Amino acid sequence: MSAARFVTDSSLAHLARRLRFLGYDVTVLPGARLEEVMAAARREDRSVLTLSTRRPRRWADVPVFGIERGNEAAAVRMLASSREPAGAPFSRCGECNTPLEPRHAIEARGEVPARVLRRGSALRFCPGCGRWYWDGSHVRHIREWLESALGHSLGDPPVP
Repeated sequence: MSAARFVTDSSLAHLARRLRFLGYDVTVLPGARLEEVMAAARREDRSVLTLSTRRPRRWADVPVFGIERGNEAAAVRMLASSREPAGAPFSRCGECNTPLEPRHAIEARGEVPARVLRRGSALRFCPGCGRWYWDGSHVRHIREWLESALGHSLGDPPVP
C-alpha cells in the first residue's frame, strides 16, 4: 500500500480531521463543488472522499471513495484498511493538515497552559497555522474513538 493523499469538500471536514489525526494527508476545499474537488484531486494526485453518488464521466481516472453519511467509524475503518497514512498518528495538524514539528517547552511559554509546561508534556507545533499540540485529555478522547473505530490500538503516543 502507498501513502494516501485525499481531498474533500467541507461536508466531510470532520472525517478529514479524524483522518489527519491518524496521519493521513487530507485537504479540505470549503464550499467546493464536486467538479472542483475532482479537478484538485487530478492536479495534486489525490483520491476524492465524497458523500456524492454522482461520478462525472470526464473524471473517470480520478480515484473516488464514496463515504456513507452518518457512519464515520466505518469510513475510517475502510480507508485505514486500504491505504497507508503519510505519517504516524498525531503527526499532522488537525486543522490545516500541515506536518507537526517537535518543539521545546521554552518556545511554548505563553502559548500553552502553564500546567502543560510543568508536566513536561511532549509539545508539537504547527508551522502552518500556529497551533500547539500536546498529549492531554483531548488527545486521549480522540485516541479512544479512533481505536474503537479501527478495532485495534494505535500504539504508543509519538515522542518528539
